Amino acid sequence: MPEFSVGKEVLSHCNKCKLPLAHIIVVMKDTMTIGKVKCKTCNAIHAYKDPSKATSRRGRKKGSTTKKSADVKDVWLEAMNKATTKSQLYSTKSKFSKGDIIDHPSFGPGVIDGLLDNNKIIVIFRHDTKTLIHNKA
Repeated sequence: MPEFSVGKEVLSHCNKCKLPLAHIIVVMKDTMTIGKVKCKTCNAIHAYKDPSKATSRRGRKKGSTTKKSADVKDVWLEAMNKATTKSQLYSTKSKFSKGDIIDHPSFGPGVIDGLLDNNKIIVIFRHDTKTLIHNKA
């Protein structure tokens, strides 16, 4: 059995580096259990994690942000394919109607999805949906 004590080197999974690296034991819970370690690479102090039991969380996404952006992209693509009008350059002074294609200088091509008021439109762009002003006197 290996003998652990404060000041000795041990292999641990580093929370900051996300790799199994050499660490120095800083705190022992008891004679056989390592409490905290200090990474020799980044100097971060954290709880000991056995590298054989540590799981990588790389590739996992929190929430449904990826799904939402894919949905917006699909809706945008479908709306662009259905549109029959020619693309117009976006301006706050121009008047638009549902189904029109606009070309916004920052957001790129978009399709008018609906009208909110006499002067607001909902536009579906490739990566997001925006509310914009139109028909401004």
